[in-house]
Amino acid sequence: MIKVVIKKEKDLYKEISILGHAMYAPLGKDIVCSAVSSIATTTVNGLLSLDSKCLSYEVNDDGLKIVVLKTNETVQILLNNMVNLLKELEKNYKENIKVM
Repeated sequence: MIKVVIKKEKDLYKEISILGHAMYAPLGKDIVCSAVSSIATTTVNGLLSLDSKCLSYEVNDDGLKIVVLKTNETVQILLNNMVNLLKELEKNYKENIKVM
């Protein structure tokens, strides 16, 4: 199962970790993992294109960790959009992704 762990301070996103594998299908054929990767990559790339110093991210064998370094309304809107998309995915694939 993919676990999305969200850390906020005063209703502002500070850190988002996306960990694990959906186990919907074998590696390389998993549509849930593919959707999560696309949502996260698009968000991170969009944010970095607006401000290359607004966040840091780390990809490793466990998953993806996004840390917000500086924020504004646009950063928060795009992160909120990412979280909302992941929650929509969770509605259809409850056994494969959990947003916490």
